[in-house]
Amino acid sequence: MAGHDLSSPLLPSQASHSQHLTLIVNDSDFASNSNNKITTNDDIGNNKGGWSSHSHNNNRKPFDVIGSKGLEVPGPTTLDPFRNETLRIVGLYEWVKIVVCLPIAAVRLVLFGVCLLLGFLATKVALEGWKDEHNPLPRWRSRIMWVTRICARCILFSFGYHWIRRKGKPAPREIAPIVVSNHVSYIEPIFYFYELFPTIVAAESHDSIPLVGTIIRSMQVIYVNRFSPSSRKRAINEIKRKASCNGFPRLLLFPEGTTTNGRVLISFQLGAFIPGYPIQPVVVRYPHIHFDQSWGNISLARLMFRMFTQFHNFMEVEYLPIVPPGTNEKESAIHLAQKTSHAIATALNVAQTSHSYGDLMLLTKALESKQEYPSSYMVEMARVESLFRISSLEAVDFLDKFLSMNPNPGGRVQFHDFLSVLRLKACTLSEEIFAFVDVEKNGTITFKQFLFGSAHVMKQPLFRQACELAFAECKAGGHDYILEHELGDSLRPAIPDLNADEIHGLYNLFDLDNDGKISKDDFDSCLKKNPLLIALFLPSLLHKGYFRSW
Repeated sequence: MAGHDLSSPLLPSQASHSQHLTLIVNDSDFASNSNNKITTNDDIGNNKGGWSSHSHNNNRKPFDVIGSKGLEVPGPTTLDPFRNETLRIVGLYEWVKIVVCLPIAAVRLVLFGVCLLLGFLATKVALEGWKDEHNPLPRWRSRIMWVTRICARCILFSFGYHWIRRKGKPAPREIAPIVVSNHVSYIEPIFYFYELFPTIVAAESHDSIPLVGTIIRSMQVIYVNRFSPSSRKRAINEIKRKASCNGFPRLLLFPEGTTTNGRVLISFQLGAFIPGYPIQPVVVRYPHIHFDQSWGNISLARLMFRMFTQFHNFMEVEYLPIVPPGTNEKESAIHLAQKTSHAIATALNVAQTSHSYGDLMLLTKALESKQEYPSSYMVEMARVESLFRISSLEAVDFLDKFLSMNPNPGGRVQFHDFLSVLRLKACTLSEEIFAFVDVEKNGTITFKQFLFGSAHVMKQPLFRQACELAFAECKAGGHDYILEHELGDSLRPAIPDLNADEIHGLYNLFDLDNDGKISKDDFDSCLKKNPLLIALFLPSLLHKGYFRSW
């Protein structure tokens, strides 16, 4: 400390050319908690995304008049619940093991085929002449199904599950008529078929699988179309009916709705919990070192091949204590699902996420389009559905739109590609729309930002009214459709210098059926698919006094 005293600075002063930190806080932005930005002096004035940098500091919000208070988008999650960690065969040991096991794999494949065929034939005998599917399967037919159940255990043996470690026991059906389990592979349904012979809830497509579809039918399966509200309602009624009757087998559901890699627990669907019966959770684990047995982003054929070429595959099944229901029916279903998922996650020692089957749909779409980082397109759909009430199918439609914007290898879209797909010209309003979605203010947007921005606009209290008023104002000729010149007249208050080609491009975007006129259905459908475009009509509606400036 020589040469220093109490008045000397502890840190030497910086050279004047070094980088300084500038904190920009706008009062209105701070209130919305969405546009605060920390930047460096080197960032100020730079153009990062091919669009004018003045829009970064533009305080106008294009959707304020329909109720928007600003957009907030959660950061990306680093968890991928569907990633199989051993997609590729890596290491000398694995290659040698596969070569050594090839003759064994051939024997196992024959055993698998023979057992599947025998099980199918036994099931055909058990179900022959049985038409009363509304009532429990008669006892003598269930006894014949033991042949198929033994075949199922032999199939597990052929896949390398020579022994299966169990902890705990299944509760009596009278005490816990519903069993729920985590879902990692196609192995669990085979195991539960052998162990419990339960009634399951399955997708309608399972019925058409050769051989397997007939075997599934013997379990008096409850079929459901996950995208149909009426089908889901019928399935819940069937769950209630069969759970209330001890003559039926216990019910087995996989509330995650799809397979995961077992390293996280994704959101639960409520179908198993709405009936309000006690639940027995079951945990399935697949301990491994060299081969991940999860059926995530791996094909069925490759997964089966890897299973056939292992010396032994490990599997552990743990029956957990029964989770009782609450008292209030609706709250009880949510609370019961939360208690059950917590019990399973705790037993597995894994994190719980808001991913759902919808995220798998987004991941699959990204994989099909050859995106470099497909997992970055997952958005935790259970949270999105809860916040914005949009379905997984609608989210996939938004992903189609986003992919048409030519995202870069990092999954980000530039300003000019955004404009091209939405048929917008570079102008102040276009910059405001893009800046609204670009919450990071770096000149590019991610799919999550695009989806949240679009869904946020649709959720606004005056969005539907704005769509109705916009259509009514556009059609000026007393007819029930919009002509091209009428659309142009309505858009000029927002973009005064629109030329004929630009108007024609927007007109074609709205004219979904290409009949030369924009009907009410065309107009509403286009704005549902492209809700950000409602900003084009708001200046005209605001000018005519339909809304007040917020």
